[in-house]
Amino acid sequence: MRDYHILKVNLPGGIVSPGRLRDILSIALTARVQYARFGARQQLLFTVTGEKLRFLERDFTTHGIPYEVNAEQHPNIISSYCAEEVFRTGQWLSESEYHTVLDDFDYQPVLKVNLSDSNQSFTPFFTGNLNFIASPEPHFWYLYIRPKQTNTLFRWRDLIYTNDIARIAHRLEEVMLSDENHLLSEAELYELVYEGTTFITQPATEEVELPDFTLPYYEGFNRYGQRTWLGLYRRNEQFSIPFLIDLCALCLETRVGELCTTPWKSLIIKGIEEKDRTKWSAVLGRHNINVRHAASELAWQTEDHSEEGIDLKKYILRYLEKMDTRTFGLCFGIQTRPKSEVFGSILIRKRPMLRIGKLGMLPVYDLYFTENFNPNSRSWFLFEKGLMKNHLPHQVERLCRKFNASRNALATKTFRVEPIENPVSVSNQEEMYQCPHCLTQYDAVYGDERAGIQSGTSFGDLPESYVCSTCETPKADFVPVIAGALLV
Repeated sequence: MRDYHILKVNLPGGIVSPGRLRDILSIALTARVQYARFGARQQLLFTVTGEKLRFLERDFTTHGIPYEVNAEQHPNIISSYCAEEVFRTGQWLSESEYHTVLDDFDYQPVLKVNLSDSNQSFTPFFTGNLNFIASPEPHFWYLYIRPKQTNTLFRWRDLIYTNDIARIAHRLEEVMLSDENHLLSEAELYELVYEGTTFITQPATEEVELPDFTLPYYEGFNRYGQRTWLGLYRRNEQFSIPFLIDLCALCLETRVGELCTTPWKSLIIKGIEEKDRTKWSAVLGRHNINVRHAASELAWQTEDHSEEGIDLKKYILRYLEKMDTRTFGLCFGIQTRPKSEVFGSILIRKRPMLRIGKLGMLPVYDLYFTENFNPNSRSWFLFEKGLMKNHLPHQVERLCRKFNASRNALATKTFRVEPIENPVSVSNQEEMYQCPHCLTQYDAVYGDERAGIQSGTSFGDLPESYVCSTCETPKADFVPVIAGALLV
């Protein structure tokens, strides 16, 4: 039996320069490690045997690269930086603001620190111990505290200034992890943190308003402004190290300064110039990388390095695909180990039915959902308990139907449909075509200026080589729709 170890390298905020990532990966490749993963806290993970671990530890130490083996003493700081510009809709929070905060952390936190824009739902709000969430007031942040190994969450009474986040996080860590302070009340914690020091603050008069959850399609080539971003996801969560090294080299060649890891164990590369698109496509082709998986497949989070969780995800997905179940607006978490944490609006939690000492026997699954099916909610409701594995997919599908029914009921209450005075026959409406992946539509009235297609060109007259101008889906994959009834 081989002795496997998990070696972790933190990437603060989920941000890494291509030069630094290439150096880390080159050391791993020299030690004959072939694959890397990105964790739920946006860190870099290697699964290695004992014989390779010695070389990795030696070379990482020589090059001054901090790492941990089979430990989480210093959790990675996670952030919504990966969503900046491409997914988020905030007003004052910018990339430079994230860098300001991260540069101020001159120590490695022991508590989990989250930095989140309040106007996005791509990254979690409350999975950390210290959760900083951008407020409507420019340069000030809410702080929500969740003490270690608890599900208790409370809001700090002040908004924290950007330049003070690292300082107050350090002070909170000192106070909260002190042996004599482990049973502090909120008021006592507040007094001790501010004792003998000052921070720039404002009163926090309201709770943070959770946005409705929507998980954007985060894979493939996608345009934003005049540039393109590329999302990369692997079904088994493993990225070939030679492929990642080639990505880093291309970033350096095309002056892309950063790569972003995501809580969905994927990679996002921003700032790709249109003139360089063919180079990026060539790298994907050379390594046989597919970038158009179904959206329902992307909406799952498993624990780090959990083959059991990945296999269970595939097992349930096969059933949902067979039943053609709508999962839009949902995300799923699979928890196979006690005390681990995953992000999801629907949670599948494994537990043993029987225990003999520390040995668990007869595994069953409990199925939960969050309040309003918002994964950032900390309130969980039990849907079904003690399910055998073969019964689990059907119950997950039932819960998806419950979610869709609740959304339909809400829509019925919220929106009133006005009668159409001059109904138009469907057969007379203009037929349009839409990309099934990114939902970009082709309208013959406008053509496609990006692809050089003149207005007035019907879809049938497009060349067979035509691809979606947003995500490069082939023409053959487009689906016909009626104007005014486009896919959502």
